[in-house]
Amino acid sequence: MTQSIKLQDASAVQYLLRIGDTCLILGQRLGEWCGHGPVLEEDIALTNMALDLIGQTRALLTRAAQLEGQGFDEDQLAFLRDERDYRNFSIAELPRGDFAFTVLRNLMVSTWLKLLWDKLQDSTDAELAGIAGKAVKEARYHQQHAADWLLRLADGTEESRRRTEAALADLWRYVPEMFAADAVDEAAAAAGLGPSRSALREPWQAEMAAVFDEARLVPPADSAFRSHGSSGVHTEHMGYLLADLQHLQRSFPGGVW
Repeated sequence: MTQSIKLQDASAVQYLLRIGDTCLILGQRLGEWCGHGPVLEEDIALTNMALDLIGQTRALLTRAAQLEGQGFDEDQLAFLRDERDYRNFSIAELPRGDFAFTVLRNLMVSTWLKLLWDKLQDSTDAELAGIAGKAVKEARYHQQHAADWLLRLADGTEESRRRTEAALADLWRYVPEMFAADAVDEAAAAAGLGPSRSALREPWQAEMAAVFDEARLVPPADSAFRSHGSSGVHTEHMGYLLADLQHLQRSFPGGVW
C-alpha cells in the first residue's frame, strides 16, 4: 500500500483544500449516480456535473500543491492523504441518498460555490482568479439545474413532496459549517486570496429563500449540532468513501492508464 503524504498547514493551502476537497468529494458522490439515475437524461446530467466538479478539483489541488511546495501533484493530493487531512464540508460526504436528497444538496452546495467563485474572480492570486472565471459558469448551471428539479419535486406528487421535505430535514443541520469562519478564512480575506465563508452567508440565504418560497418549503429551526469536516473531523461515511476513491492508487502505486 502506498504511504500517505502529509501537507504543511499554510493558510493559503488549507483555504484551497477546503474548496477543492468539497468539489472532489461531492463529485465522487454524484459519480455514484452513473447508471442509477431516475431517467437517462438525468443520469447523464449528474455524471457531467460530477466531471465539472472533478475538473475544478484538479485545478484547485494543482494550485494548492504549487503553493505547498513539496512537489506533489493533484493526483497525490486527491488519493494519498489520510482522512483527517481532507478539508471538505461534511454535507458533501453524506451518502448519495435518493434523488430528492441529491437535488437539494446540489442546490445548497452549488449556490455556495457560485457565490464563492464569483468573488474569487477578483483574487490576488491570478491563477485562482482564472480558475474561478471558468468554474462560476459551471456552478450557475448546477444551481439552475438543481433549483428547477427542486421545484418539480416539491410541487409534484405526495411522494416527491415527502421525500423533498425529508431531505431538507436531513441536510439543514449541516449548513452552518459552510459559513463558520476561522483563522484560515480571516487570513485569506486579509491577503485578498478569497472571501471569508461568513461573507457568503447573507447572499446564500437570500438565494435559497427565493427558491424555497417558490417551492413552499420551510427550513427547520437551527439546531445546536455543528459539523466540522472542513477542520478534518469527518462523519463515519468518509472512510468508506475514501476506500473506494483511493483503492486503485493505494493498491497500484503510481499506476497510470
